[in-house]
Formats: sequence, C-alpha cells, structure tokens
Amino acid sequence: MMNFVAIDFETANSERNSACSIAVVDIRAGRMVDAYSTLLKPPVMNFDPGNVAINGITADMVQDAPIFSEVFPKLRSMLENRMVIAHNAMFDMGVMRSSIWQYHLPKIKFDTCCTVQISRKVWPELTNHKLNTMGEFFKIKFKHHDALDDAKVCAKIPLVAGRTVDAPDFYSLIDKIGVKARPFKC
Repeated sequence: MMNFVAIDFETANSERNSACSIAVVDIRAGRMVDAYSTLLKPPVMNFDPGNVAINGITADMVQDAPIFSEVFPKLRSMLENRMVIAHNAMFDMGVMRSSIWQYHLPKIKFDTCCTVQISRKVWPELTNHKLNTMGEFFKIKFKHHDALDDAKVCAKIPLVAGRTVDAPDFYSLIDKIGVKARPFKC
C-alpha cells in the first residue's frame, strides 16, 4: 500500500527561511487521511513582488499567522519517521532545513523523495514535468502555488505512478523506476 506524506512550501522571497505557507497531506493505504495547511509569518517580513505575483501571499495576510517554530510540533508529528515527498524536493527540503535552523529547532528524521524525478521516469513523453503540467495530465483542476492544492497534486503522482508501473507500495515504485530516497539532512 502507498504510505507517504506530501509537503509543499511557498516562500516570501528567494531566501529559503522565508516560508509564508506550508501544507502537508498524509497518504495511508493510498488514501488521504489527513491534511494540514497554514500561512506562516516569516522571520523577516520582506515580500518580493515576484513571489507575491506567483503565490498571492502578502505581508498583510501573514501578519497574525504563526511562525514556523509554533507549527513545528504538528509538522514533526506528521513527518517523523515517514517518507516525505515534494515536487522539486530540493527546494522544499531546503526551506524545511533553513526554517529549522532559523528557529534552532531539534532535528527531525524522515526520508525524502522527489516527485519530479518520479514523473520523469514514469512519463518521459511529457513535454515537461512541472506540477501544473502534471495536474493537467491527471485532469485535476487546482490553484497552482496554493500550498495545499500543490501538496494534493504532488501526492497524486506516486499514486498514479504506482498503478502505471504495477508497484504496490512507495518503496517498490521507486525501486522499480530507479529513483532514490534519501534521509533528510538537517
């Protein structure tokens, strides 16, 4: 059975510790059993107009939002000792790592894998493997760069990929297609 957690961050600017939104979707036995999302107040309220144009999140919207350290206990309970996937995992894991460092939080242990890599291996014929392309391919209507919508589309990738290549669980899927999972380094 497919068991994993999909995560997505949105940032206020190009700094990895500027998370302004996070969403987590918990998949167990191939079904979404829990979802969590919240706006976040970044440590520095520097919102780049380019980022605002992409994700629609402004400084005014997060003024009363929690900071990363306040939501970390919830995140830890959802991520610890799990497989955590993200679309372009290097970016999202960088945001997670920088946010943990920013607030001097304890290390968290989980494995991580990138759904861009999965989609490239399973559907090489697609023109690209961006999340909005994958959503269109799966015929999912979603608001791209909304963290919760993005996490849900990200979660769909290994679910459909597993059926496509006849892999019963996440680790069988990545083994079958030659994608590596890595421990999260903090």
